[in-house]
Amino acid sequence: MKACILDEEVNEWGTKDTRTELIHKLHRLEEEQYILREGESFQDFTDLMLRHMGDPEPELREHIYSTFYIWLKRDNKLTAEEMRHLLTVLLDDQHLFYRIGSEGGHSVLTRAFAVLPIALIMQRDRIHPFLPPKDFQYLKLSLLRYYQEEKDLRGYLAAEGWAHAAAHGADALEELIRYEESDIAVQHEVLEAITGMLHNGVRIFDEEEDERMASVVNTMIREKLLPQQEIAGWIHSLSQCMEWPDTRAQRVARVNGKNIVRSLYFRTIDRNDGNYLTLTSAMLTAEAKLNCFNEANHTYGGNEA
Repeated sequence: MKACILDEEVNEWGTKDTRTELIHKLHRLEEEQYILREGESFQDFTDLMLRHMGDPEPELREHIYSTFYIWLKRDNKLTAEEMRHLLTVLLDDQHLFYRIGSEGGHSVLTRAFAVLPIALIMQRDRIHPFLPPKDFQYLKLSLLRYYQEEKDLRGYLAAEGWAHAAAHGADALEELIRYEESDIAVQHEVLEAITGMLHNGVRIFDEEEDERMASVVNTMIREKLLPQQEIAGWIHSLSQCMEWPDTRAQRVARVNGKNIVRSLYFRTIDRNDGNYLTLTSAMLTAEAKLNCFNEANHTYGGNEA
C-alpha cells in the first residue's frame, strides 16, 4: 500500500488512524534501510512513534524502539536539536511519567519504553556532548524520581510482552553514572535508588532485572567511579534487612539482595587478582547473611514454604 493512501486511512470514528499509519511507515522504513525519502523529516516519524510507544502490541513497541536505536545509535541520524527536543518530550508526564505509580494496566509500557531511548540519547551526549550543563541536573533528578516512583514491576506479560521497567530504568542509570558530572554524591544516589528497587516490598525479580541492576554497580567497580570501600559498604547494607521483622517485604529484600550480590560476585571473580579483595569479601559476607539456607544461619525450615 502506498504512503499517499495511508495518509487517508481513518478509523471507525472518522478520524485519522495514526497507529495503522505508523505500522506501515515503519515497515516501509525497514524495507528502505531506514533512509528518509525526499521531503520527509525525522519528526514526521518520531511524533507518531512517541504517540504509540506504549502500544499493547509488543511487535509495534519493539519496532519503535529498534527505529530509535538505529537512528540514535547505529547511524547517528538525529541532530543535536532534534535529540534535545526528543529528550524533553520523553521526560514529560505523557511518557516517562505517564500515570506514574499506577499498577496493573498498560501505562507501564509507555513509561518503560520511554526510558530506553532516553538511555540512547544519554550515550550520544556522553560521547559527543550536546546538552547544556543545566540539563544534567534535570536529567538526573528525573531518572532517580522515575526509579523511585515506578511501582509496576512486572517483567514479561503474557499478551503484551516485555514491560521490564526495573531493567530498562537500570540501563539509563548505568548511562547516568558514566557522565563526567556524576560525582561521588550522584553515585551514592544511584546506589540508594537500586536499594529501593530491590526492597520494593512486593516483587522478587525473576526476569533478570537484578542482572541489569548489577551492571550499574559493576560499571562503578570496573571504571572506579566509587572507592571500593564505599561500594563494599553498600553491599553490606543489603544484608541489614535480616534484622527486619519476618514479613513478605523482608523476604523480597532478602532474596533480591542475595541475587544481586551473587551476580556481582561472579562478574568480579574473574578479575580477582588481589585488587578486589575488599569487594569479594563484602560479597561473600553479605551472601552468607542473606542466604537462609546457609547452615550458619539455621533459619531454613520454619516459616519457609
